[in-house]
Amino acid sequence: MARITLEDLGGLGEEEDEEAAAAEEEGDEEGEGARAQLFAHWEAVASAHRVSLPRGERRAGAAEGAAGPSPASPPPAPCLADMAGPIAQMTRRGRLREPVPYAALARQDEGEEAAYEERQYPAGKWACVTKGEPMYEQSISMSFMKLMRYICKENSIGCYLGMTVPVLNEIHLTKEGTKLAHEVLTAFYLPAVFQQDPPIPTDPEIHITERAPLRVITRVFYGMTTEETILREISLFWELLGSTDTVLWETYIVATYENPSIPQRRNEIWFIRRVE
Repeated sequence: MARITLEDLGGLGEEEDEEAAAAEEEGDEEGEGARAQLFAHWEAVASAHRVSLPRGERRAGAAEGAAGPSPASPPPAPCLADMAGPIAQMTRRGRLREPVPYAALARQDEGEEAAYEERQYPAGKWACVTKGEPMYEQSISMSFMKLMRYICKENSIGCYLGMTVPVLNEIHLTKEGTKLAHEVLTAFYLPAVFQQDPPIPTDPEIHITERAPLRVITRVFYGMTTEETILREISLFWELLGSTDTVLWETYIVATYENPSIPQRRNEIWFIRRVE
């Protein structure tokens, strides 16, 4: 499925969102049609991000056969029936997004805009999933689908938890520094109301983690987040900062804020300050 970020769900086309939300509540034939239209939209986004979204229930071995999945096949995803509820839920309620708290420490301007900004993020509880699919887009798609279901209902209180932004994707460079390692950690900051007592995920792959305070240097970029664009942005940021040993060189964070259907959506690359 699409590289569905927390933002992706909240930022679908306004008309599609409202129709699908009303459809779920009314439950009539027109509603079914509106839902089908919304899911078709998600399938199209998914396809663009190299992840398949089956429409029916997955049967063990049905897609793979005895020999397992083809190396060229997109990774299996939860079927459309499984994702219908979470998609409609976040569509209906995804307008309000709580920002992850931080303190701005310094800013370097470039004309009228910030070239980069240094921030301090406090310790806090995050819901995290780690995936190691062949492509970056696939890993974060699969992780967010899991987080989406946790946020919507698949948790110990059985309720919608609310959305926060940005969603963080922690990445690592290979030893050569020319590629991204397959393993990506995707993290969702728990809303303030749940920071002291986080609902327990029903999915064993989701872990609630107390992450330490984080000091980062951030730079905004726009457009799609693929391995190619991320590597380019890391290189450009290094050119801007110059030689320094105060930040990590092997680990970075990609922060996503907006719907992937927005061609020039906002993202940030974060360089992580070394702990002194």
